[in-house]
Amino acid sequence: MGSAPNVVVVMADQHRADLMGCAGDASAQTPNIDRLAAEGTRFTRASCQGPLCMPARASFLTERYVRDHGVYTNSVDVAEGTPTYLHSLRTAGYHTAQVGKAHLTKDEYGPEVRHVDDLAYRLEERGFAEVHETTDKFTGATPNAWTDALDARGCLDAYRRYITDRSYQGENDSGVGATKILSMWEAIPSPVPLDAYIDTWHGDLAVRWVEEYERDQPFFVFFGFPGPHDPWDAPQVAVDKFDEAEMTMPTSTRRPDTEGAGTYGRLLAGLMHMADSNTMTDDKIRMMRRAYSANVGIIDDAVGRIIAMLDQRGFLDNTWIIYTSDHGEMGGNHGLMSKLLMYEQAVRVPLIVRPPGGMDTRVVDALVEHIDVPATVREIAGAPEVPDSDGRSLLGYMNGDDPESRSVIVSEDFGFASFETDRYKLVVDEDALVACQLFDLHDDPVEDENLVNDRQSANVVEEIMDTHVRPFFTTPAYRPHANPLAG
Repeated sequence: MGSAPNVVVVMADQHRADLMGCAGDASAQTPNIDRLAAEGTRFTRASCQGPLCMPARASFLTERYVRDHGVYTNSVDVAEGTPTYLHSLRTAGYHTAQVGKAHLTKDEYGPEVRHVDDLAYRLEERGFAEVHETTDKFTGATPNAWTDALDARGCLDAYRRYITDRSYQGENDSGVGATKILSMWEAIPSPVPLDAYIDTWHGDLAVRWVEEYERDQPFFVFFGFPGPHDPWDAPQVAVDKFDEAEMTMPTSTRRPDTEGAGTYGRLLAGLMHMADSNTMTDDKIRMMRRAYSANVGIIDDAVGRIIAMLDQRGFLDNTWIIYTSDHGEMGGNHGLMSKLLMYEQAVRVPLIVRPPGGMDTRVVDALVEHIDVPATVREIAGAPEVPDSDGRSLLGYMNGDDPESRSVIVSEDFGFASFETDRYKLVVDEDALVACQLFDLHDDPVEDENLVNDRQSANVVEEIMDTHVRPFFTTPAYRPHANPLAG
């Protein structure tokens, strides 16, 4: 295949950055992800561009902020014809493959779509030469390769009954068809056995792709895992590996002040309702975290099997491996589940980069954004720039030439944005350009004390607004449709 290096990106869905052994969580069982960190660089302050699937993934695809591509909810698509890092990789001679969950287009399928395979053209337009797309845990009526496998095992009807009781947000997060029969913190094992469980199956799919790769081109492959996204459904045999008494618990379960957060308070209140915060106890959080950690463990096992197959095929010493997630998970912090909000647990993502052959362990605390990852991949591949990219390559951290650190990292969804500097985080209403929350991350790392209405903090708010927020929104955020939380 020549000397050009291969690149493997493994993206989990909703894996919070602190739930890894290498990140200091003593209850985590992530030996294979920890191995990547031990042989690579781990970034401790990497932020997704939006704590929601499609905003985050659209930014990763385009190397642009949510402000610019307009995918600020899960109901908006990246515009056709938008340049992506995948197009650049193909120009550089790479074979680009997508395997598993992509979630780069909204799930609105017409009657002409009989199988998710019928939609491969959408990802091909975005730059993938080879597509093996599946969906997520809340898979609907449209079949995909995983539901085909469940159907062959006789498990599909039981799984669909299971998932219907857990439709917290309805179809495409629209509220339509929401059932929410069970509280969000409930952790009941899936009726699917471990070897057919969604992330075990996706691991098998990824391993098989590596095993069967025979092209002469260097490859870029994106392995998308649907977990550890809710519901907390890990099979009991996986959950049993965790001692409930030893689970790492939230640093703070203090509920957020919805009244003091301005228009952002509506989003806070909505997430508190969806997460059943009023009935959430420490025991419920512990139960959820056992199942969540078990799901992460299943993905970790798949990562180990992918590494082993890369080694078996002779690819490992010429392959970069990147592990990350689209966004995080609140996991009981502030009495909340899910994501969407601008707290650290939702916006911070695991980011580990292992070069071919490995390197001495390095931990980087600099401010990093998700859009920097595809920019790094392009530099590795010698691929051309993406037009209007805001990404900055991180390759210097691996070769001893550290790049200049960012002064601020930005995350956006539903018309709100967080601006995080080394010390502060300011959450703003993007359309009104009004500050909603301010946290002093040095004095209050758990983000309990909203200082936005504190007179002594007025200068800090104004400085961040003047230095970062107003310049960022010199051109207003692009809204393909009306913001459901505006007004």
